[in-house]
Amino acid sequence: MTTHTTEALVIGAGVTGLTTALCLAEAGHTVRIRTAALPQETTSRAAGAMWGSTFAGPTDKVGAWASASLAAFRELARDPGSGVAIVSGTLASATGTAPPPQAFPGVEVLRTEPPAGYAAGFRVTLPFIDMPRYLDHLAARIEAAGIPMDLRPVESLAEAAGEAPVVVNCAGVGARDLVPDPALRAVRGQHVVVENPGLDEFFMTEPFGPAWTSLFPHGERLILGSIAQEDDWDTAPRTEDAEAILERVAAVEPRVRDARILEHQVGLRPMRDVVRVEAQTLDGARLVHNYGHGGTGVGLSWGCAREVAALVAE
Repeated sequence: MTTHTTEALVIGAGVTGLTTALCLAEAGHTVRIRTAALPQETTSRAAGAMWGSTFAGPTDKVGAWASASLAAFRELARDPGSGVAIVSGTLASATGTAPPPQAFPGVEVLRTEPPAGYAAGFRVTLPFIDMPRYLDHLAARIEAAGIPMDLRPVESLAEAAGEAPVVVNCAGVGARDLVPDPALRAVRGQHVVVENPGLDEFFMTEPFGPAWTSLFPHGERLILGSIAQEDDWDTAPRTEDAEAILERVAAVEPRVRDARILEHQVGLRPMRDVVRVEAQTLDGARLVHNYGHGGTGVGLSWGCAREVAALVAE
């Protein structure tokens, strides 16, 4: 592998794009970002967000990406202004099977007394990321690194390749049309954000199927969820989804029933059977893709970004 510096254009300003831009700048490249939406307007803002791996492929890569991100988030948790905190809580299972080890590489998962109505419970301590604060933290680092952010959508990858010798595609669900990539699909998620009545531990059931129960504390806010609605591109909150989420969470933690609702969040997870982090050549430019993380874009962000930097250096 050779080391050289060059100009890199990153497409997208969600957590994947911002993290990738920072890793490229730290590797010595001149970086700029083009985006259709500012960080606080991206799907990343609606993420829960809990660190973890993914059930998607490639199976020989995701564990290392998650482990690299775990180390980064543990370090970030030392900075109270980052929006990252280490939180303990319960994973509840209806079947009694243990969480797959690939979901939490490098983290101890301990059996505990199952909550009422569940077959098994597991105690675990993980990084949690308060996304509005964390996106501000990343954006401040982007500004400090002198990385310009151009609020101007990229119409085609060929257009981007004409602007820079290195292009990194972090377009999230936008990659479906931009690449184009019909294997990428939108999976709609919705959260209810309420005032925290004093909870400092998380709770989550198995995130399978169209709905599950999650309660994520972020200081004075609680993020309640969640749903997964396949091929649904509607970004407007739905009353019926919000009511179902509140009912499920209140059955586990009754204190949320009277909590004041602060906002409703909707995001489109960029779902793909295999996360795409790979390089190709387009019109003489080095094109690197970094998208398709589904609901684990945050949890894999640092590992994937560092692989992108390595691919650029090849």
